[in-house]
Amino acid sequence: MAIRKPRRKSSRQLWFMLALIVLILVAIVLLPSGEGNADKAAGHKSEIEASTLVEVGDPAPEFTVELFDGGTVSLAELRGKVVLLNFWATWCPPCREELTHVQSDIIDRFAGRPFVFLPISRGESHADVAAFREQTGYDFPMGLDSTRSIYNRYASNYIPRNFLIDADGKIVTATVGFDETEFEELIHTIETTLAKTE
Repeated sequence: MAIRKPRRKSSRQLWFMLALIVLILVAIVLLPSGEGNADKAAGHKSEIEASTLVEVGDPAPEFTVELFDGGTVSLAELRGKVVLLNFWATWCPPCREELTHVQSDIIDRFAGRPFVFLPISRGESHADVAAFREQTGYDFPMGLDSTRSIYNRYASNYIPRNFLIDADGKIVTATVGFDETEFEELIHTIETTLAKTE
């Protein structure tokens, strides 16, 4: 019976290990670092800031908006109340997500107080909004800005957007997109702004 000698690692296995180590090192060098991602996020934030045409403390630009039910309302008519102006669209997933929270977290919560939630559909027709309301069952008032003439006074890009306007007609805060933590902060800001009004 022949005795087998223990096998030595072949040169093929050594080359494979060496190639694997080189690939890992190349990946570490070439993949974006956290700084690159932070730079990209900062760039996106500066794009949002550049597209926001009004700042906190500015008087909110005046407008009159046609409501879904056929009436109209002007910002001047709402003076003396805290107004949450919300720009949205039916095709926008974060807008749709945000709207699911509005009835209970904003409309019901601040009912009976000098507060108005005014969502304005950006760039859509009455028919688009009607189909959306039928699908979702929303029955709270909504404004229509099919030409974007109102939106263009406040911003040039990105929705959803919220502008909280105090009883004197000045912008208290502005948010872009939907984030649950930021939404909770917005609710808190509405509360503190109302406390100064009442």
